[in-house]
Amino acid sequence: MTNTKLAELLDLSHALGDPAHDWAILGEGNTSTPMDAETFLVKASGSELRTLTEEQVSEVRFAPVLEALNSQRDYSDTETKELLLGACVGSAGRMPSVETLLHAFLLTLPDIEFIGHTHVTSINGLLCSLEGWKAIEEGGRLFPDEIVVCGVAPCVVPYIDPGLPLARELRDRVIAYIRKYEAAPKTIYLRNHGFIALGKSAQEVRNITLMADKAARVLLAALACGTPTYLTPENVTRIRTRPDEHYRQNALGIREDTA
Repeated sequence: MTNTKLAELLDLSHALGDPAHDWAILGEGNTSTPMDAETFLVKASGSELRTLTEEQVSEVRFAPVLEALNSQRDYSDTETKELLLGACVGSAGRMPSVETLLHAFLLTLPDIEFIGHTHVTSINGLLCSLEGWKAIEEGGRLFPDEIVVCGVAPCVVPYIDPGLPLARELRDRVIAYIRKYEAAPKTIYLRNHGFIALGKSAQEVRNITLMADKAARVLLAALACGTPTYLTPENVTRIRTRPDEHYRQNALGIREDTA
């Protein structure tokens, strides 16, 4: 299974799991990337991002996972496990992460080649707080670089039981986001759960996570000082459409159709 995409996925996983960042510890978080139109790679359940190896990555077929996601059927925990194991390529496939269901959907979005799901401490501090969640769900962007790297707005998902229920709710929220902003989100916030960065490269996913972490720490400081002052929609549109910001996005490996 050794190839460039796998090497990039492992490098991304190690970066996201670096203890210096405080983004994921032990078995937290997961990463994924498509191999081709038929299969994708995803972190195996129970493995650690910081030390992820080739043997701890599962290759999974899109078709059976997306079929289950788009069906009206409810799956028990046992049936979900059987579904994920059955979707693995090869008889010795390791159990994929339970979040494989949402990775399968997100990897079908245009220009999305890598996904990083983490439990960033600064972000989860907000997601696990009533006022913090409100600030993310109803607030806005705080500073220009947040727009340049993370897009014009986040996609937010209420707490849902991980697995098929969460994947279906996330799918519906992302579809609504695309209809509103005419582009896929770069950041997804899962209440009382964690953060997802979506990018066309592994480096973009890392950059998004870095900037989202900083934005969360800025928001926490602003909330501690009083009421955060968000940029206006006009401010956001101006940053989104500035030619010099497009130049910076290209330099950072970020697509220009930021949203």
